[in-house]
Amino acid sequence: MPQRPGTGPTRDVLQVDWTFFGELCRGLALRVATQFDPEIVVGIAKAGVIPGAVVASILQRDFASMAVTRSRADVRPTLVTAPPPMSIQDRRVLVVDETCDSGDTLKLALATVRGLRPAAVRTAVSFKTGNYEPDFYALQSESAIVLPWDREVVVNGELVVRPDYAQWLAAAGQPPSTSR
Repeated sequence: MPQRPGTGPTRDVLQVDWTFFGELCRGLALRVATQFDPEIVVGIAKAGVIPGAVVASILQRDFASMAVTRSRADVRPTLVTAPPPMSIQDRRVLVVDETCDSGDTLKLALATVRGLRPAAVRTAVSFKTGNYEPDFYALQSESAIVLPWDREVVVNGELVVRPDYAQWLAAAGQPPSTSR
C-alpha cells in the first residue's frame, strides 16, 4: 500500500491510466507465461482482483479471488470471509495483487493458499514498490501509485477525485490526471 500524505517522506506519485494499466498486464502475463504455467489465477480483493482477472484472461486460465483487508496502512492485513476456493488443491496457482511494498498482504495470501495444498504457487504484482520480492512484477517503482479504478470515487452522487488522493497529489505538486 503506498504511503499516504502525512505517513512518511513525500514520494513521487505515478498516476496510472487505463491504457498504461492494460499494457502492464500484458507485460506481466508474458513474464509469467515464460517461467510458470498457472492453472488458476487468484486475485487478492479488492485491487488485486482487477489485474488478476486481466492476467487470467490473457493467459486463458481460470480465475478466482480471495479477500484480504487492512484497516490502516500501519496495521497488518487480515483474511476476510472470502478465502480462495478449494479447487486450487493440486493445481498450479498464481496469486496476484496490484502493488507490493512490505509484502504483508502477499505473505498472508500465500500462507492461506499453501494451506489448501496447491501443486505450486507463485506471486505476481503490477507494481513492486518496496523491498519484498514477488516472483513476478510488471514495473518496479519507488513512486506511490494512483490506480485508475481507485483514483475516482462517488461522493454525494458525483464522481470526483478521491479526496485523500487530491490532497496527496497536490502535496506532490501534481494535478490530478484527467485521462481515463
